[in-house]
Amino acid sequence: MKTLRKILFWAHLAAGLVAGISIGIMCFTGTVIAFEDEFVAWSERDARTVTPPADTARLPLADLQRKLREAQPEFRAASVTLQQDPKAAVAFSAGREGGYYANPYTGEIRQPASSRTHDFMELMLQWHRFLGRNGDQRPVGKAINGACNIAFCFLALSGLYLWMPRSWSWRSVTAVAFLDWKSRGKARDFNWHNVIGVWSAPILIVLTLTAIPISYRWGSNLVYRLVGEEPPVPGAPATPGTEIKRPTPEARPLGYDAIVAQVQEKFPRWEQITLRSGGQPRGNPPPGAAAANAAGPTGVRPRESDGAGSRNATARPEGGAPRTPQPLTVVIREPGSWPRTATTTLTLNPFTGEELKREGFRDFSPGRQLRTWTRFLHTGQALGWPGQLAAGLACLGGCFLVYTGFALSWRRFFLKKKITPAA
Repeated sequence: MKTLRKILFWAHLAAGLVAGISIGIMCFTGTVIAFEDEFVAWSERDARTVTPPADTARLPLADLQRKLREAQPEFRAASVTLQQDPKAAVAFSAGREGGYYANPYTGEIRQPASSRTHDFMELMLQWHRFLGRNGDQRPVGKAINGACNIAFCFLALSGLYLWMPRSWSWRSVTAVAFLDWKSRGKARDFNWHNVIGVWSAPILIVLTLTAIPISYRWGSNLVYRLVGEEPPVPGAPATPGTEIKRPTPEARPLGYDAIVAQVQEKFPRWEQITLRSGGQPRGNPPPGAAAANAAGPTGVRPRESDGAGSRNATARPEGGAPRTPQPLTVVIREPGSWPRTATTTLTLNPFTGEELKREGFRDFSPGRQLRTWTRFLHTGQALGWPGQLAAGLACLGGCFLVYTGFALSWRRFFLKKKITPAA
């Protein structure tokens, strides 16, 4: 046992020294972005929040789209999201690059007064995922962080063994379970490293393990193979495309108001509705183009975008033939969903509103369900705000582990012991 403990100690020390800087960066940025969406929403509340007038009905989405085109003729939205909350503005977003918010009662178009919080969170995310690298250097940063994440997982696993007391007694247990605020120097660093490590390690193990499928293709494939499924082929669509036929040559897609009315009837407990449609041509769409696409967890700043509006589903590119009609996708979030990030996705015929496909979390295969869990367990969002809080606190604990680990190593290798002369 002594030999095993010695081997684990030196491996633990070496891994910490080699990967410590990257681990510290990931822990610090992870602490900051644990509540990224909530912080950004709070900082942009001047644009996102409205005061509902008394006895005033909401304007149709068509009116809001028209006012947006009049106010920002060059803007081409990638999503439109509305929420059940009467104080929430309707979001027209162009992905992570930003967007506009429309007052659903007056039609006023506005943007947040400041984007500093959003820009800061983007910077933190860049460092968390790619070590601050841009362009062609992003794969290098991702590879370094991925390898250091595996080292961090080993540190947490080996630390649980090393931090446990060798003899179980009340004194030895309290030494690794509670902080000693009176200790100083090496004794303080040793106590903090042990106590914070014991409390943080279980959550850090989950965070590091769930980061492996994000960093590596083999990690994602392993998730599917664990439940006996064949991993999806990279680049292949999750589901086959649906062919949409135009009812008549002059047929136009339904407006968003008609689509939303259908969805609200089917989902009376809806909390958030996001409309997304494909088929947007490259270049500027015609002036009548509307906005539609998926929204992010808060429904106002989506992670990615891929479409155009309902009236642009068959837009004609300049100098080309009309594009093939694309299905309309509606993403619905309901209260009490489990996991907390679960949504229901409807694929609709844009001309008739016919439901072509319905897919929710329960409709996923076991492998896809597990992969979804790993994705949002890494951020804690799968468990709601308690999970995010636990993830943030564990990352904060990781920052202290890096500091105390380097401090203890510095004392071990570089600070000479003072020799007290004999009396």
